[in-house]
Amino acid sequence: MAKKLEKAMVTGQEKLGDGVFGMWIETKDITDQAKPGQFISLYSQDGSRLLPRPISICETDKKTGRLRIVYRIVGKGTEEFSHYQAGDYVTIMGPLGNGFPLECANGKKALLIGGGIGIPPMLELAKNLSCEKQMILGYRNELFLNEAFVPLGTTYLATEDGSSGTKGTVMDAIKEYGIKGDVIYACGPTPMLKALKAYALENHLECYLSLEEKMACGIGACLACVCKSKEVDEHSGVHNKRVCKDGPVFSAEEVEF
Repeated sequence: MAKKLEKAMVTGQEKLGDGVFGMWIETKDITDQAKPGQFISLYSQDGSRLLPRPISICETDKKTGRLRIVYRIVGKGTEEFSHYQAGDYVTIMGPLGNGFPLECANGKKALLIGGGIGIPPMLELAKNLSCEKQMILGYRNELFLNEAFVPLGTTYLATEDGSSGTKGTVMDAIKEYGIKGDVIYACGPTPMLKALKAYALENHLECYLSLEEKMACGIGACLACVCKSKEVDEHSGVHNKRVCKDGPVFSAEEVEF
């Protein structure tokens, strides 16, 4: 799949929560090619910030040739992006990485699990899976995007402070509601993914994890985002995988935490 570098127009942006923003970008070619779980790289207009910021694709609208990203401000680059308005242009590259394997859920019950800023990519996945779906979304406290999941399947919430849904983690929600499934798709912080991998192995479930790692180039050239793998890399001869190129989605059995 071709990676396209282009200047694309921002068609809208809104604040979804404290430091969380959703931006719509018009980019027909990337939108047409994008698959759930992939990401784009956004480049700053400030020449002193050379490295792009990788951000997951939250959803696509193929009729209008637009895609949506939802991101949290974590530094000067994302702070810059948060000030963009409709009509502004941003340089992007994508679609990047490997997405979720949709065919693995055919005829099965899927659990879609997102934690924090790992929630956005699960929305596009939920829209593209035709099987029975249950979504478990984990937050610190303030909710965002949760209402968009409701029409797509049964949705459960977990918050660290107990302000909404189960008090605790997504694992606490799974236990509280006795949620069962055949295949797990997840994106979120490493402790959550590690717990889900253990849960999947214990219950003999298929499990696919989208890893969150700091990236530099975003195309697999710099080896800045490697993760430990059970398999030996054919090029380096070591037990490493590049999250940006080989992932960000991996079978849980592939990666080690």
